[in-house]
This record gives sequence, C-alpha cells and structure tokens, in this order.
Amino acid sequence: MEVILIQDVDHLGRIGEVVKVKEGYARNLLLPKKLAFLATPANLKRIDQEKKKRQAEYNKHKAEAEVLAEKLSKVSCSLNVEVNDLDKLYGAITSAEIAKALEVEGFDIDKKNVVFEKPIEELGIFEVGIKLHSEVTAKVRVWVTKK
Repeated sequence: MEVILIQDVDHLGRIGEVVKVKEGYARNLLLPKKLAFLATPANLKRIDQEKKKRQAEYNKHKAEAEVLAEKLSKVSCSLNVEVNDLDKLYGAITSAEIAKALEVEGFDIDKKNVVFEKPIEELGIFEVGIKLHSEVTAKVRVWVTKK
C-alpha cells in the first residue's frame, strides 16, 4: 500500500514523500494517527501543491536570511572583559554575551544561533558565525578587549 507522509516518521520518510508500507502498518498506525494519507491521485495533487507552497516559503526565508547575513557581515561588536595579569580571560566568551552585544547593535539574535569554531579565551579580534538559516551562516567580527 502506498501512502503520502504528512509528518516526518522515523525510519520511514519525510513530509510529502510517497512510501510503500504494509497495509496493517498504514491502517493501524499511520492513518489513525494522521501521519499519512492514502496515495490517491487527488491526494497526490494536493500534496504537490503543498510542497510547492512549502518550497516557496523556504526560498523566502532563505532570501531574508541572506539579506540579514549581508547586514551582519558589516557589523563588528566589542566585548570588554576582565583579565588577569597575563592578559588571559577568567573564562571564555559565551554565546549569550555575543548575542547581547549584537542586540546593542540592533540585531535580535538568539544565543543558540551563535556558532564558535573554537572557544574565545583570549584578547583579540575573532570571527564568529551566526546561523540564520539551514543554508545561511553570517560572519560577525568580535573585538575582545580588557576593561
């Protein structure tokens, strides 16, 4: 029996895929829990339209993320931190501190989207990634200076 998945199902497929499953699996699990539709011509047409709509929305979000990435690439933020006698930080710079510094610059970035290549544990200028979309990552310059 062929069904069209409405939601991602582990070990089976992703949204919008047409998969072949046993009748009992479809009747007893997928259809009652509204995880799938039967693969009829009408449902195939409907899912194709939804897929086009989802793709257009995905492209729109990606374009918005690229515009924001362009703006963020021109931004640099400064963090003043306490250091010891050897100019070493007492801890590492956190993603929350960078998100807060970007908020001061006028960008609302979630700390979960801040990506480090390696922890920032010294003074200097660093490039930090900001994940805006699954395919778009912006680079921001962070200046770490002592107080």
